[in-house]
Amino acid sequence: VLYWIKKLEDEKRVPPLPVFLDSPMALAGLELYADRTHELDPEFHENGGGMDGFTSSLFRAITSTEDSKALTLSHQPSIIVSSSGMATGGRVLHHLRASLPDERNAVVFVGFQAVGSRGRSLVEGAPQVKIHGQLVDVRARVVEIDSMSAHADASEILRWLRGFTSPPGITYLVHGEPGAQQVLRGRIEAELGWRVEIPAHGDTVGLPGRTGAARA
Repeated sequence: VLYWIKKLEDEKRVPPLPVFLDSPMALAGLELYADRTHELDPEFHENGGGMDGFTSSLFRAITSTEDSKALTLSHQPSIIVSSSGMATGGRVLHHLRASLPDERNAVVFVGFQAVGSRGRSLVEGAPQVKIHGQLVDVRARVVEIDSMSAHADASEILRWLRGFTSPPGITYLVHGEPGAQQVLRGRIEAELGWRVEIPAHGDTVGLPGRTGAARA
């Protein structure tokens, strides 16, 4: 997200705006990316190197709880990048609580929103969501961008599985929504000939060579 904001600004497709990164986890991840820029795609280096490849002209990292609270109260036009991606916890909830009631604001989700999450409710058009025990009116524009999800799609998963030197006895699918799991199961069975199971919540599976069992 930071990379594309910087790129849009460099290409003068958007005006310079203050960009605040308010997430301890995201800050830690950003430092890792900055240390390993030589492993990133070549086009990244056209946008700068190291931390400069991610930080636009008015970028600021929010490192303290006090600064995060002050940012929540601010009415300065800006872009706030915060976790968690499904709006289930963390500092982003304070920003959502302050921003959702104002129709001048936009809330952009750039990752998959699982069923039952607050993020899913928002992208599906909920007029209100509960945050910190209180109902918050949704008047802001809510936008979802699917192309930036970091999860592998079915074809990428199959490409990875084909790299195994020998197939597992059983492949368990424990992530994703039921419909998508069934589609992936069908593809793995048809294209690789593997045995695939989708355990239900609470199922236990014995692991060969180990004591005990794994619980789904």
